[in-house]
Amino acid sequence: SLNLEVQIADGDELPEQLIQPFIDNNLNYTIEILDSELANLSVSGVDANRLRDGFPHVILRLQQTETNSSESWNYAILYDATSELSSEGNSRIRDVIFDWEQEIIGLTLAEVNLTKQEALDPIHWDGDFSNANVATSAQSAGFALSMFIPMIVAIWTATSAIQPSIDLTAGERERGTMEALLCTPANRVELLYGKWVAVGVVAGTSVLFQLAGLLFAVAFLIPSDIFGVPTLSIWSIASLLLSVLLFAVFVVAVELALAVRAHSVKEAGTVLGPIVIAFIVPAMFAQFVNLEGIEWWWFVAPIFNVCLAMREALLDITDLSHIALWLGSSLFYAFVAVTWAARQFQREDLVESIS
Repeated sequence: SLNLEVQIADGDELPEQLIQPFIDNNLNYTIEILDSELANLSVSGVDANRLRDGFPHVILRLQQTETNSSESWNYAILYDATSELSSEGNSRIRDVIFDWEQEIIGLTLAEVNLTKQEALDPIHWDGDFSNANVATSAQSAGFALSMFIPMIVAIWTATSAIQPSIDLTAGERERGTMEALLCTPANRVELLYGKWVAVGVVAGTSVLFQLAGLLFAVAFLIPSDIFGVPTLSIWSIASLLLSVLLFAVFVVAVELALAVRAHSVKEAGTVLGPIVIAFIVPAMFAQFVNLEGIEWWWFVAPIFNVCLAMREALLDITDLSHIALWLGSSLFYAFVAVTWAARQFQREDLVESIS
């Protein structure tokens, strides 16, 4: 049991509601008169040394006040935080005080014919909260996927195209196989276009399979009543696939253009590594763009356009003007990038083997 000293202001009496809880919590209490010269009940004064010595373990100070409530008290609990017994006594008394306070609140409300529910919760929800959301689970799933799928696609595309781009440019220079290709009937621009298509197919196929695997995992692991499969129209599915492929084509064109200028595989990796961030950051920012009333120029900005196109597709939004903007701008950016790469491929110092 713990030793409790209850200090009550002169003229006040220990509330009967506290006696039984003290006994139930093994608190051996004694009653003393509260020092009337204290500035407030929290000032320890001469009681500090007594608490440090362990007798009593804890002190409860009470002083009745006059308010409109049926009963009102000021209180303070003095204890020694470095003593386990004193801290335990403080915890027990706090629980007792809380229950006592709830009882007083109930009595005060009863005097004006109110329940605690009526007083503390005058405005409350009627019915099932989940029924108020008119969006279906499939629509909610599409919205959730639209917030992270474009960013993941950007990461997958940028990373999956790096190694093939390096291998077909700087890698062939180091292996000495570039001259063999240059001896074929195809001209250099055709060779570069072939590399572009090859890397684009690898990157695009890789991203599509990873995306299909992710959607299958989501549909398989999460119950349909919690996270349904998005219901997309044929146009939305086609728009999603086309945006992924166009993004892959654009990324491959940029990475090929940079890899062609590299003099070695190591240099190409050093250059293309940070380029991934240039694709990821806009894709992350695009997740926070509000699609309602969005300005047209968002669908022309590089990277933003295809990321927003993926979001609209996953939300089953078909806007022909937006589709025309991101489709045309993506093809234009890819054409500019591959044209620049073709010009680099014409330079002898960039295509001749190191050996």
